Amino acid sequence: MVNPRTWAVAQVADVTKVTPNARVLGIDVPGWPGNLPGQHVDVRLTAEDGYQAVRSYSLGSSGTGERIELAVDEHPEGEVSPYLVRDAQPGDHVEVLGPLGGYFVWRDEDASAVQLIAGGSGIVPLRAIARARAAAGTGQPFRLLYSVKSPEDAIYRDDLMMLGEQGIDLTWAFTQHAPAGWPGVVGRLNAETIAAAVFPATDSPTVYVCGPTAFVEVVSRRLVELGHDPARIKTERFGGG
Repeated sequence: MVNPRTWAVAQVADVTKVTPNARVLGIDVPGWPGNLPGQHVDVRLTAEDGYQAVRSYSLGSSGTGERIELAVDEHPEGEVSPYLVRDAQPGDHVEVLGPLGGYFVWRDEDASAVQLIAGGSGIVPLRAIARARAAAGTGQPFRLLYSVKSPEDAIYRDDLMMLGEQGIDLTWAFTQHAPAGWPGVVGRLNAETIAAAVFPATDSPTVYVCGPTAFVEVVSRRLVELGHDPARIKTERFGGG
């Protein structure tokens, strides 16, 4: 059994390009103990000269089994994401540490309404939470607000289009380019967009916000202004990779 405090050797099983700058990778981790939706792992790469680089990545998968899923958006100046997006192939080895994190997680015994708000690749742990809700079939009210540059930049786009069949309301927000015939406003999330898409504060939802730091800070502030309890707003930020 993998010890979450010890690095484990893992093997890339499959890779799928999902946007011009992102890949979904299936990675086999022998002895993986399973993970909760919303957890993450650290990934370590070691160069031939011994130099090591470590970055944290949210898990797009949850539950049992020895295969985990990472969805990685390339940061051109990063040290790990360019390899995972451009170069990693089935059979390659990486090291992983985890599962990590116990705060930004969802448990199916929680009967609260859940509001998910993602910016860019911040969709990854929130898709894992939505998947877990669909698999559990427990019926908690769920909504997802996804802010992304364009439809082509949406990680898990095809999966997300099926959320309605799983009882999860999805609202898109496009910041740079929308599909033809899009009836909404193109631009960054503002107070009006958020208020129209999320559960009202009177429903006391648990809110999960994930994305770049500036995105998370703005959205969290808007939620508080709308009357949401700060104690019920869980945030996850990410930087360069």
